[in-house]
Amino acid sequence: MMSYLGALFWLFGVVAFGAIIPIVPTGAAVSGAAALAFHEHHPITIALVILFGAAGAYCGDLVMYAMCRLGGEQLARRLRWLRDEEHLAAVKVRLEKSPVPVLLVSRLIPGGRVPVLLAAAFVGLSWRIFIVANMPACALWAGVYAGIGVAGGSIFPRPWEGVVAAVILILVVNQTVSFITKRREARAADTSPSDASPSEA
Repeated sequence: MMSYLGALFWLFGVVAFGAIIPIVPTGAAVSGAAALAFHEHHPITIALVILFGAAGAYCGDLVMYAMCRLGGEQLARRLRWLRDEEHLAAVKVRLEKSPVPVLLVSRLIPGGRVPVLLAAAFVGLSWRIFIVANMPACALWAGVYAGIGVAGGSIFPRPWEGVVAAVILILVVNQTVSFITKRREARAADTSPSDASPSEA
């Protein structure tokens, strides 16, 4: 029991660290843990994976949001969180119009969480709104990735096979969504009308 609790706290730490330093595949960590939990044949273990994964994501988001609120854009550039300022400007507009739905969706889109967190901090989104809206966002995120892990665990008889399948599936989905998003943005940029049209004499 102690070893399993230790694994859950390890999952919490990995996800929280990955939320602050976005180089760790946190979704894969949750899916892998869920795939292993599936073979325990106790539904409570999967629920605990979702709980600890969501808690890690939530705490990591709070730390990152606080750092951005205090340090501003200068700190975000120094930590290389701020890379696409044009995209960030568009996110700011959407966030000012409907902050709660944007926060909810941002965690489910690969690469969507960091721009939304930065935009929320830079536009001065209140702590109350952020704290309330980010709870279901993190819970939904953990539930989705745990579901992927359970699917992988149910297909393969051995736990390690389910973990590998879940991680590969997540990487494929993330890369596919990122590719489609970039193609869509590039197409929109190519077809957008020019800012100024020549005046007629």
